[in-house]
Amino acid sequence: MHLVSLKNPRVKQVVRLRDRRGRDREERMIIEGYRCLRRALANHVPIDELYVCEELFQGENEQALISALAEQGATVFTTTEPVFRKMAYRDRPEGLLGLAPQLRRSLADLPDSAPPPLYLVAEAIEKPGNLGTMLRTCDATGVTGLILCDPCTDLFNPNVVRASTGSVFSVPVAEATADEAFAWLANGGVRVLAATPHADRLYTEVDLSGPLAIAVGAEQYGLSQEWLDRADLQVRIPMLGQADSLNVATATALLLYEAVRQRMEAGVVARPREAPNAH
Repeated sequence: MHLVSLKNPRVKQVVRLRDRRGRDREERMIIEGYRCLRRALANHVPIDELYVCEELFQGENEQALISALAEQGATVFTTTEPVFRKMAYRDRPEGLLGLAPQLRRSLADLPDSAPPPLYLVAEAIEKPGNLGTMLRTCDATGVTGLILCDPCTDLFNPNVVRASTGSVFSVPVAEATADEAFAWLANGGVRVLAATPHADRLYTEVDLSGPLAIAVGAEQYGLSQEWLDRADLQVRIPMLGQADSLNVATATALLLYEAVRQRMEAGVVARPREAPNAH
């Protein structure tokens, strides 16, 4: 089917999904752009509708992706450029937009296998861009799972999907209350490390090689007192300038990569292979 009218019911449906109330009501999400759709396909996310505008393509691989998504079961609709721009969330759309069901997980769905699990706990993260970047870092560092506690940002916000470059589909994510998270982590023998600028010990001075959950908090206020009080250990990142804290996504990257470094040194995580053409 080729969509040419801005008033087409399908166009209106996609536009409604740009709003959280619409997404939650229909339990669906928007996945826009080549990279995010390719990552969704690779992780077996069921794309049920795919909207295509060839005039906006930015590469040469779109047709192969469209064919793969269609083989997976997606119904493909072509559109005019004005119609696609009406539906698109991005300022510079790439001509590919998919709809998929929201896939929600509980703590019981998170993996806990060897090597020693490494979880990230994110409490009350407010900005979609930060959450998306944190997901991207979780994927890059091989995090076992991400636990969202008291989420302020919708995991299925298109800006989260975009900022994660589709890593929202490759990283296991569960939503839980603080009580649920602490009980589940304690039952699995997982230590909780709280990041706060007020801690005495530096994050590089503690052992991060065992079963661990690194907890980070909201952009403005950091972790709640409950997480600080109940954590097994508090650590800080050194601040040598006038700023008193780092962006939460930046702090997350430093903490996770230190855990990865220690795990590689301890031999519990394999060192990545060097790329054949690396210099």
